[in-house]
Amino acid sequence: MNKGKIIRIALREARLKRLVRRHLKKLGFERNAQGRLHPPCLDKDAYRRFHQGQREEKLEANRAWLSKHESKLVKWFADGSSILPSAIVPELELVKGGTWQAKLFRLASLYWQVPVSEGYGRRLRFLVWDRTHNKLMGIFALGDAVFNQAARDAFIGWDHHRRSESLVNLMDAYVLGALPPYSHLLGGKLIASLIRTREVVDAFDERYGNSVGLISKKNKKPRLLAVTTSSALGRSSLYNRLKLSGRKIFEPIGFTSGWGHFHFSGRIFEELRQYLIYLEDSYATAFNFGSGPNWRLRVIRRALDRLGMDPNLVRHGLAREVFIAKIASNAEAVLRGDNSEPNYENLPTVYEVGLAAREAVADTKIRTRFSIPKLACI
Repeated sequence: MNKGKIIRIALREARLKRLVRRHLKKLGFERNAQGRLHPPCLDKDAYRRFHQGQREEKLEANRAWLSKHESKLVKWFADGSSILPSAIVPELELVKGGTWQAKLFRLASLYWQVPVSEGYGRRLRFLVWDRTHNKLMGIFALGDAVFNQAARDAFIGWDHHRRSESLVNLMDAYVLGALPPYSHLLGGKLIASLIRTREVVDAFDERYGNSVGLISKKNKKPRLLAVTTSSALGRSSLYNRLKLSGRKIFEPIGFTSGWGHFHFSGRIFEELRQYLIYLEDSYATAFNFGSGPNWRLRVIRRALDRLGMDPNLVRHGLAREVFIAKIASNAEAVLRGDNSEPNYENLPTVYEVGLAAREAVADTKIRTRFSIPKLACI
């Protein structure tokens, strides 16, 4: 390597280290007695602040799209004065790519304070409609579950081999929630309850029941046995104690370890990746389907290591609560291989879930008007 390139690398590294340190200190990272940066004690407000940079970048990236589509789609959002809670009738619509419904799902997801990922691998995206008022209540989406999840694997009783064989029968809810004014009417709990319905199982069977894995090249005849999710902000008030007709919808099974990449915003991540590209490091361009969902995490750790910084800065410190919804009542046994036939008896329909939800909010009144804010102006 010639002297000129060595100098250029040194200057790039010095600038990048300053950038990373300023960014982490802005988020509340402090130096410990050994002089190393460590994450702050996080509450929900701090966690939202961690995500603020990502959210702003996502809105900025969608600004032109919002200017083009928002005014046409905002009519599907309700205001509080027009909703009669006792008349709400939920209905699921599976989203297909390239449709106006896909645009509506995209718009709704931009309202989340914690930025919504795009998902990866298999994906099922749903709009949840209030058909009485013909308004959008909320959204949820299921995607391929991550390969390594300690709390989940311990709960099921998986070893490495069985997990490899059975993971295809598990999905993860990577976005789930209600929009105002429904979010003020236990709408989030209703939408979470809809995951465990016959319509979701049927949608999975129709789209993936006879699919061939892109990696394994095998037809494992997948069946939707369970759905996992994790709380957005530490402990969850949405999933805990959520029951329908006396049956738990989601069960808490543990916590994540507090590691991740969300606190390295899109700009910081891209700077680190470009640094690895400049060094001709294969990590920078190694992403493709099958290389794993933790590629971003590996890129950040690799870049930090090559900068002489602590790779463990990817620890943000917030342990998310992990939950599982057993779609089949004997999900664990089938996932472990102890039983071959899933039991879908007593699985409710969307209509039945809606009846139970209406009883819970029958006496609720929305007294204030809700107007959906203009995202394009943020």
